[in-house]
Amino acid sequence: MSLLSRILLTLPILVISIAIHEFCHAFVANALGDPTPRRQGRLTLNPLAHLDQVGTLMIVMSSLAGFGIGWGKPVQVNPGYFRRMSPRAGMGVVGVAGPVSNIILAAIGSLGFHFGGSGLLHQFWFMWVLINLALAFFNLLPVFPLDGYNVFLAILDALRQPWARNLAHLWQKQAQYGPMVLLLLLVLDWQLPSLSPIGWLFGAPLQWALRLLGV
Repeated sequence: MSLLSRILLTLPILVISIAIHEFCHAFVANALGDPTPRRQGRLTLNPLAHLDQVGTLMIVMSSLAGFGIGWGKPVQVNPGYFRRMSPRAGMGVVGVAGPVSNIILAAIGSLGFHFGGSGLLHQFWFMWVLINLALAFFNLLPVFPLDGYNVFLAILDALRQPWARNLAHLWQKQAQYGPMVLLLLLVLDWQLPSLSPIGWLFGAPLQWALRLLGV
């Protein structure tokens, strides 16, 4: 596949998938009783409402490089509004909504891959599945500010064990270093492809998911 073809395929897939990902965070938070995302105009599928300046730049740059990575503007959530659910559990549910949406999109894309034609369209559906699976797995890393951070804390809270509470406290104290950890992973992946920590983390799960979907 030529570089131009990769750009034409990767860029719109990332924009659409990230917009749906962020919308699902907003939708679930609103359903749990928090009006903040709705008041801030995030309860929409319009990609422009969900684009983050740095994340969008990363989308464009990664598309030019022939692979897909990026992020949207984080949805602001006030767990104090949640009904019938504790703030910690609610944040976990809101957090997991984004990756689940990407897994569902990947499953839909697998149908397009099998029944949606050949040639460039066939490649489009393959990239659709691959990018959405990558977004899901990447965002489930339990590192702040990714979705997996809140999911992990919600699981620890649900265990209601002293060791789980201690681990949650320690995990929250280390949250400030999360962005640096992510940046280090990305830099190592780009500069030392032989190490490829991201590939090491997600290679096997991605291959398993692709086989499961028959892609």
